[in-house]
Amino acid sequence: MKPPPLLVHVAVLLGAAFAAAYAAAAADPQPTRQRELVSMVRQDCGSCHGLTLAGGLGPALLPHALAEKPVDSMVATVMNGRPGTAMPGWSRFMSEPEAEWVVRELMRGFPAAGEAR
Repeated sequence: MKPPPLLVHVAVLLGAAFAAAYAAAAADPQPTRQRELVSMVRQDCGSCHGLTLAGGLGPALLPHALAEKPVDSMVATVMNGRPGTAMPGWSRFMSEPEAEWVVRELMRGFPAAGEAR
């Protein structure tokens, strides 16, 4: 029997690498980074959305206010901001998986300052 062609090996290795990268990106941030993100949201986002996230210059970021909004749309807003508004993009400060973690945490009730889940 002949061994599989080199192209098959390369394709399998690339597929495994992409699967591993996707799994790592989809994982929750480590507890230390979670605390950093909680602090960022409480301080930086709270300056516009209210220190309790109940709204201010920006809308409320509480679970009931976010319940019907699509996660991917909110992640895009966190990453890229909203042109023509005071909402800046945060892509310089967090990755897209971290932004998704923040959005999901906001949707379930954001941790208090200094906490991680």
